[in-house]
Amino acid sequence: MWLRRRLATAQRGREQLDRKLRILVPELQRRRIQADRWRRQWAAAYEDADTWLLRAGLLGGQDALRNAAAPRLARITVTWATAMGVSYPADASLADDHTRSATPAPGPPGNAAIAPATLAFEAAFLAAVRTAAAEEAVRRVEAEIAVTRRRLRALEKRWLPSLQEALGQLELSLEQAEQEDGLRLRRAAAVQPDGRAWP
Repeated sequence: MWLRRRLATAQRGREQLDRKLRILVPELQRRRIQADRWRRQWAAAYEDADTWLLRAGLLGGQDALRNAAAPRLARITVTWATAMGVSYPADASLADDHTRSATPAPGPPGNAAIAPATLAFEAAFLAAVRTAAAEEAVRRVEAEIAVTRRRLRALEKRWLPSLQEALGQLELSLEQAEQEDGLRLRRAAAVQPDGRAWP
């Protein structure tokens, strides 16, 4: 009975791991598509920002660029999701206080390209943050799929065959013992009242 319970548990484990893979593999595809989309947007936003930086540099020189740069830390908010026990970043965004100050502070702008360059760099930064979150999601889901496949393979190639073989041997030995007991009972029943065996 113990061996049968172990075998049933291993089979349920195999079914659960198989179900987990059937859910995680499509999720990985969705995460890869999202990561590719953000990567393309990041490349486009970076090219746009680089163009505006060049324009701002040509119009106002390096001094205009240095004066336009406001040193501040960016605050990022990451939204998390969970699928089959795997937590991964679903999206990332800039915190509200950062986006409110996206437009440069009033004052001498240096030239007309500074404000569009600032906005273009913030858009590129946001696209980079979202790309990083999407790539981390892909990495985490891929890692969980690899672990799940390894566990499933161990169950299918080692545990289940081992338990099935042990159960088969045990059933064979029990059947053999039962046959031997039956033979002994038949022989005992075949003994004559004086103690001699029937011919």
